[in-house]
Amino acid sequence: MNVLLCSIKTLKGLYDISGVEVGQHFYWQIGSFQVHAQVLITSWVVIAILLGSAIIAVRNPQTIPTDGQNFFEYVLEFIRDVSKTQIGEEYGPWVPFIGTMFLFIFVSNWSGALLPWKIIQLPHGELAAPTNDINTTVALALLTSAAYFYAGLTKKGLGYFGKYIQPTPILLPINILEDFTKPLSLSFRLFGNILADELVVVVLVSLVPSVVPIPVMFLGLFTSGIQALIFATLAAAYIGESMEGHH
Repeated sequence: MNVLLCSIKTLKGLYDISGVEVGQHFYWQIGSFQVHAQVLITSWVVIAILLGSAIIAVRNPQTIPTDGQNFFEYVLEFIRDVSKTQIGEEYGPWVPFIGTMFLFIFVSNWSGALLPWKIIQLPHGELAAPTNDINTTVALALLTSAAYFYAGLTKKGLGYFGKYIQPTPILLPINILEDFTKPLSLSFRLFGNILADELVVVVLVSLVPSVVPIPVMFLGLFTSGIQALIFATLAAAYIGESMEGHH
């Protein structure tokens, strides 16, 4: 009973976190629902960039690859290597999911530093990277949780739930709690790092608007890429763990 109450409180806390706001925000009212317009606008831009890049990549493949084709093939091979390393020999079906997670987070993170969102005026608030909002990172973390549950149940059926009493039934509460802390840590890690990076750049630009913020911006680009890699690697690791049943 205590474990159930703790799990419910954790889920409620995760839901409450989705309401965290920093500054003013722009919303659309659709019927009785209030939609976070800033996140949707920037997410659509990121999705358009990814779809446009994918169309260019597959539009006219060459036997002797061009520089652009080489780049896209390198990205795909990199994603396949990450998936295979973490999931194992059955990584194939999960490459699209891991690749989508990595590319969406990577482009979202970089868009916060490279795209001139500030020139677009909104009635309230301002545009920023999609991953700068806790709603986005929580959604990505919950998708990851759904993916590794699906992977484990598909591979093992109801026997998947046997992992909760291994190596000893005494660890049942901890093993249950772990499934709630995984999305919590994934979402907070990504959100916190991207928000902190953008806040540091904004403060430095307002104080010293010439040369000093440039190294910080380059450092932000590097850490943004690392955060995308960490998220994708952990997602693949959780999927591999649920299929193999080891911790």
